[in-house]
Amino acid sequence: MLKSGDMQEKLELFLNTLDGEVISIIPNVKPTFQLMGATAKVDYLLVVEKR
Repeated sequence: MLKSGDMQEKLELFLNTLDGEVISIIPNVKPTFQLMGATAKVDYLLVVEKR
């Protein structure tokens, strides 16, 4: 489970435990509409690793 306060730490820990070389991190951005107007949220990350 991720909370917004520790997302960066958990992502860093995950990336450091990978065996291969990280080539790219691609966010899947989903547009959303709220009272303040249109905005976007990251739905998930695609991590490309070279093994």
